[in-house]
Amino acid sequence: MEIIKAATLGAVLTATVALVIGSQGTGAGQLAVHTLSAGNVSFYWSWPLFLSGTGLAWGIMLLQR
Repeated sequence: MEIIKAATLGAVLTATVALVIGSQGTGAGQLAVHTLSAGNVSFYWSWPLFLSGTGLAWGIMLLQR
């Protein structure tokens, strides 16, 4: 259950940071921010940022046990 909560927090972190970085017109190097299209909606996304944000949130949740 904690991994689902962590993935949600990772997605929120990724969407926020990728929106700020992507709207400036940069790819952010190692973060690899790119435009992702889903249907008629396009938004900025970064898989490395999502995975690291999810891992960080999951680790913090495990420490709070």
